Amino acid sequence: MNGAREDKWKSNDTVHGLRLFKRPFYTSDQLNKNLLFGIRPVMEAVQAGKEIEKIYIQQDISHALINELKQLLKKRNLIYQHVPVEKLNRLTQKNHQGAVCFLSEITYHRTEDIVPAIFEKGEVPLLVILDRITDVRNFGAIARVAECAGVHAIIIPLRGAAQVNGDAMKAAAGALNRIPVCREENLKWVMQFLKDSGIEVVACTEKTDDGIYEADLRGPVAFIMGSEEDGVSGEYMKRADRKLKIPMMGEIASLNVSVATGIVLYETLRQRKAKSGAGSGIHND
Repeated sequence: MNGAREDKWKSNDTVHGLRLFKRPFYTSDQLNKNLLFGIRPVMEAVQAGKEIEKIYIQQDISHALINELKQLLKKRNLIYQHVPVEKLNRLTQKNHQGAVCFLSEITYHRTEDIVPAIFEKGEVPLLVILDRITDVRNFGAIARVAECAGVHAIIIPLRGAAQVNGDAMKAAAGALNRIPVCREENLKWVMQFLKDSGIEVVACTEKTDDGIYEADLRGPVAFIMGSEEDGVSGEYMKRADRKLKIPMMGEIASLNVSVATGIVLYETLRQRKAKSGAGSGIHND
């Protein structure tokens, strides 16, 4: 090909007779196929009923169109975050007009739809509630072990949860395409709904003397797993039916949350398989 060519691949030096090339440069919007920017595109995605993961609106701007977007988000009960323009510029170098959103990699479900379906199939509910798990790789790893253990659904809060992005999908190794994820505005309401449905809500915490290996986990159960910084929130701890801990024999005081989730789920699975013989009695298709 004659002449110089503008390309993402830039020629570098020649070493031992071989021409080297620098890695291509991509902006974040080129790497993230789920990123939308611009007020009209964001509004169109919301009006079309697309699953929205995150919405960022530039702080300190106010005009008719941006106010129209905010009203639409309020009407659809969608949460958005005011951020400095610098953050939006890091997300995309194109004209974002003060509005950027990420479409979700998955379709979210509702707890009140999932739970009756479990009972209708004659299965024993096994659920995981995540309280302020914000690391995407931890979230993906939890989804992976949950799917392997036959968990019926993962419940996360609308605020303060990990973004379901490409990193989470990769860590989940396909599990997030198979296990329902329920994103709920009020986890306290969800906990009460589960209890009213006959599902025991168990907080996994070191702040108790009761261990998982002494507990009977064969009935309907939903485990609450808290953040690695400070565990399950006090408000959820008070609403739990009981608290259980994983015994620790070493010097380190805590486990990675995805590891802890795997331990409690597989103890539950072990008990249920022992009760039912060959079958587990839980969803594992």
